Amino acid sequence: QVQLVESGGGLVQLGGSLILSCSASGFTFSDYAMGWVLLAPGQEREFVAAVSGNDGSTYYAESVKRRFTISRDNAKNTVYLEMNKLIPDDSAIYYCAANRASAQDMGVRSVWDYDYWGQGTQVIVSS
Repeated sequence: QVQLVESGGGLVQLGGSLILSCSASGFTFSDYAMGWVLLAPGQEREFVAAVSGNDGSTYYAESVKRRFTISRDNAKNTVYLEMNKLIPDDSAIYYCAANRASAQDMGVRSVWDYDYWGQGTQVIVSS
């Protein structure tokens, strides 16, 4: 049974930092690119960042470049999202997702083409 379990969300002030984690099980982790998707109130799910399973290459949404860093530890079946310089517009539910593709593929295809999803963790940035 596939499981993606996110953690690390919470309330943070403008300019603060958070690290989200996603622990995966039930599939061959290194065969999948892992990504983060956000869902803000009243909006559609939006790609944030992805990291490939084999070579660790990354791909980011323009809005988070130079602020967020995605990484993975294949030995621990875990993917991370380090979020810095947070702004209120970053407030959302953040979902971990897996896709049998490259990081760039995750960034350009519809998020609804992803293979597996977690339940999400909420991030609130106060001004």
